[in-house]
Amino acid sequence: MSEVAIRLSGVTKTYGSASQATRALQNLDLTVAAGEFVSVMGPSGSGKTTLLNLMAGLDVPDAGDVFVEGTSLTTLADHRLADLRLRKIGFIFQAFNLIPALTVQENVAWPLEFSGYRTADARRRAGDALGRVGVGGREKRYPAELSGGEQQRVAIARAIVTRPSILLADEPTGNLDTHTGQKILDLVAGLSRADRVTVVMVTHNSAATRYGDRTLEMQDGHIVRQVLAAGDPAVLVGDQ
Repeated sequence: MSEVAIRLSGVTKTYGSASQATRALQNLDLTVAAGEFVSVMGPSGSGKTTLLNLMAGLDVPDAGDVFVEGTSLTTLADHRLADLRLRKIGFIFQAFNLIPALTVQENVAWPLEFSGYRTADARRRAGDALGRVGVGGREKRYPAELSGGEQQRVAIARAIVTRPSILLADEPTGNLDTHTGQKILDLVAGLSRADRVTVVMVTHNSAATRYGDRTLEMQDGHIVRQVLAAGDPAVLVGDQ
């Protein structure tokens, strides 16, 4: 049996209260194997980003539990959860979320410095990560001096600089043109294959799903269907 990287058990998440309550996830079960590349699709409001945030420990479920490599996120103290995110989870945002006042190198190095690396070591590893994603030589530039595709590559370098075992991506090509977006997807898929990194990617782009091992389709807080890489759809009786 494959090693499990992420498991959600009976997870429910509701935002708001009383008549304004919106149930983002409803009693959802999901298992993601180590090294698997899973794409998640669905209309706005279907629960995709909520799912990703729960996997990252950026939000907590109202019911159920989320496990990352066997550790329950809902029982961890805040400082231990922050440490787990730094060590095990990289997050790629659609909006890049780079810090404008920091150089490219500083943007990538800060997660390492925050976790205790010496500045020189952190910046050396940041340079290695930038070279790996194809933006080496731009260490001293600022985000505003880069193209959108370059900024996303820097964001990916920041996400992988800690050498996480799990990479979560929220619409990583949403702000990019088709050609640049394809290059970013090639890069993420290559990282997954080379390092056996577990990838969960939220996307609205059906063409992007061909990079993964399977695609989950969400609707109203449920996983309603999965499509395997071979292209054979499987209608789900329950969340998987």
